[in-house]
Amino acid sequence: MSRRAAVTAAVLACRVLTRRVLTRRVLTRRVLACTGLVCAGLIAGCGSQPAGVTGAGPPPLSAPLTTSLVTAQGTWAVASMGGRDADDRFWQLFFRPATSGRWSLVTPPGVADNGGLVAASGGAYLIAGFRPSQNLTFSPLATSTDTGRNWTSGLLDAGLADTPGAIAVGPSGRTLALLQDGTIETVPTAGSAAAGQWAPLTTRRALAASAPGRSCGLEGVTALSFGPNQYPMAAGSCARPGAAGVFTDAGGTWRSAGLTLPTGGRVRVLGLTALAGGNAALLAVSRPGGNSLRVAWWDGTRWTVSAPVTADGVRALGFGPGGSAWLLQPGGRAETIAGVAGSTWRPLPSVPVGTEVLAPGAGGSYDALAVAGSRLTVWRLAGGAWGKVQQISVPLQYGSSG
Repeated sequence: MSRRAAVTAAVLACRVLTRRVLTRRVLTRRVLACTGLVCAGLIAGCGSQPAGVTGAGPPPLSAPLTTSLVTAQGTWAVASMGGRDADDRFWQLFFRPATSGRWSLVTPPGVADNGGLVAASGGAYLIAGFRPSQNLTFSPLATSTDTGRNWTSGLLDAGLADTPGAIAVGPSGRTLALLQDGTIETVPTAGSAAAGQWAPLTTRRALAASAPGRSCGLEGVTALSFGPNQYPMAAGSCARPGAAGVFTDAGGTWRSAGLTLPTGGRVRVLGLTALAGGNAALLAVSRPGGNSLRVAWWDGTRWTVSAPVTADGVRALGFGPGGSAWLLQPGGRAETIAGVAGSTWRPLPSVPVGTEVLAPGAGGSYDALAVAGSRLTVWRLAGGAWGKVQQISVPLQYGSSG
């Protein structure tokens, strides 16, 4: 008899015995023994995992909202500033033009930003979305086409998900938004986004029930992007070892992008970005031996996966030019990788105290944006050492969110 059949038989026998004994309101040793037998069988059954599920490992890594993104116009960085209390934390957006090494504060004005800020760029558009705070249930949006000098207000009539990949903007202005409940909404243009004319594209439940979603055991959606053919893309976390949940939508049918890891482990996609002719993904891999991070590059036909880097945690991460990537870990440790197949992760010198986010610069250099209250200090890596190059005082209205 199989273990499953044996446990089932024991459960049925105990149910019969328990009903007979409880009618006399007596709990005998036979019931206790039988209960112990059933519990032991059930525990053994639970410990016997189905094929494709790994044993217990470390908690899966997640991506905070602090990040940076590189566009043709320059580099944008999202950082959290202020006090320790959540109501005194203010999410800010900074911009460094491609023609200059100076940063400026460009956070859209007049919006409560305590809940978090998500930014995405496509073509000439930069869209900033604010997660709900101060009892709001929707997410204000702001769109700029002039590197943050002017903003057009918009609205998403729901809360953005707590992930840096919650918004994606295509070259034409088509925009995707990931909501807190896993729903993906879309608008055809940035103007439609500003007008709040969003329509559902799919839901987490529907994506998980699709053929590729069932195949990977999709557990959640974490990032959005557009593929080389401008089809929407969604990525998330999968239960099946080695399966990376990256999906493309072609005319309403979701298909797997075909990304798998031969080394196994539970995979969560922490970031997804569009490249010329393809995409890049940041993958957190959880195995019983620990967590690691990999980059995967897609040329529209096949994936190339980098070697792993051990990751004890993620304080911030993001992409650089050409599919390069960076990772900021606890303890001031930072790693970068070039966007070339066969590249390996390389450590940077320990980052300055208070570093919230890294931003790629020219010639493989990096800026470290460090925060102390309302002061932002920019450190630049040159000659193997960090040097202070700029300070910005940000006007924060402490207590304004109470």
